[in-house]
Amino acid sequence: MKVWIDQDLCTGDGLCEEICPEVFVLLEDGLAYVKQDGQALSDPGGAEGVARVPSGLEDAVQEAAEECPGECIFVEE
Repeated sequence: MKVWIDQDLCTGDGLCEEICPEVFVLLEDGLAYVKQDGQALSDPGGAEGVARVPSGLEDAVQEAAEECPGECIFVEE
């Protein structure tokens, strides 16, 4: 499973980070980004902004996508 965020749609509510802080992070610009291996992937719009979801966190990532008020989290199976 892979996940990415469309920062143009992000409202900065931070629900994703609350639900799954291992995969999502809010940066100083107030927007959410995915992270992989503990590092934020803050280059949106390309393959560099797509993170692999660690095993065992699939349900949390799916929940974050469903709860996101901006509907900006995209999950790829």
